Amino acid sequence: MSQHPLPDNLHIDTLAVRAAVDRSQYGENSEAMYLTSGYVQPDAETAARRFAGEEEGYTYARLGNPTVSSFEMRLAALEGAEACIATSTGMSAILLMCLGLLKSGDHVICSHSMFGSTIKLIGSEFAKFGVQTSYVSQTNVAEWKAAMQPNTRLLFAETPTNPLTDVCDIQALADIAHAGNALLVVDNCFATPILQRPLEMGADLIVHSGTKYLDGQGRVMAGALCGSKALIDDVFGPVMRSAGMTLSPFNAWVVLKGLETLGIRMHAQSQQALALAQWLEAQPQVARVYYPGLKSHAQHTLAMKQQSGLGGAVLSFEVKANSPEQGRENAFKVMNATRTVSLSTNLGDVKTLVAHPASTSHGRLSEAQRQVAGIQQSLIRVAVGLEHLDDLKADFIRGFQAL
Repeated sequence: MSQHPLPDNLHIDTLAVRAAVDRSQYGENSEAMYLTSGYVQPDAETAARRFAGEEEGYTYARLGNPTVSSFEMRLAALEGAEACIATSTGMSAILLMCLGLLKSGDHVICSHSMFGSTIKLIGSEFAKFGVQTSYVSQTNVAEWKAAMQPNTRLLFAETPTNPLTDVCDIQALADIAHAGNALLVVDNCFATPILQRPLEMGADLIVHSGTKYLDGQGRVMAGALCGSKALIDDVFGPVMRSAGMTLSPFNAWVVLKGLETLGIRMHAQSQQALALAQWLEAQPQVARVYYPGLKSHAQHTLAMKQQSGLGGAVLSFEVKANSPEQGRENAFKVMNATRTVSLSTNLGDVKTLVAHPASTSHGRLSEAQRQVAGIQQSLIRVAVGLEHLDDLKADFIRGFQAL
């Protein structure tokens, strides 16, 4: 069915509900879900051309699907990217990135504050294949510059970080990377394109876990890479064709629907998180709160500049304690006494989720690695949802009363 192309220069809120492949001959208004593993070809000659890449067309679900294409088109539009490739999870997106860009002898620079699984994947698993990794301070630009080597292939930054919400200067890191003929990759999971568009600040590639805010309701897993067509089509496309870390059509459809409300959710949850963070700072049982929207945050000014004046929806706080052992015990007491929030290591849900990073998301790291990353046993991460703020406060009061 023919349809008019979208106008140029649409606002991001419009792209979030309109960017997609053309409607089918049935004229559906909501994007269709194409649950098929294969596609019938009109003739053998067309099949040969399509499998050879000489003609556009769907051939096999591992290589492409209209529902997945709609998700890719929409996320690319939101990020201001030329192209996007979807994957089964956020970690598989990072795996695809590494398989496409790195070889034995290459060097990667990451911050100490990266997500625990990312540190394990790049620093441990890819080390088996001769990839070297240097870890630096998330916020110290001089350390990133000093870590550059002739064989540095990419700088990989997560901003804000999980769980301490450290923020890096994207433009400064892009300048360092490009001066050394390297690429800057930014994990934009926490901020999403609603708050932050790293490509506009010089980044070359964006990583997403669609499992988080892009879906928004904790239903499915998904991942994606956004960047230039040269990277997406020529570098990552061939790897995907062979390796098959493919996003399922059902999951693509769910996240596609989630993108339609991403802007509303990110603004509402960011405002809620700021109010909760300000309240937590005033509680006598709390030693410290980590949230970019707070003026007490070390990178508050930079965060407001890069993140459209909002802090995002994730905060962390440390419960007061006299030792790491007591810190762990107190954190567990607070979490176990809550009744409204959910104890879950996911984030990005409309339900508020609390987690203990030292024993979950960063549990596979050594204690030394956790200390360098600033992950204390007393730390609780809160992914703020859409419950009434008074109910959240009452639940944490319930937790503090258990101390």
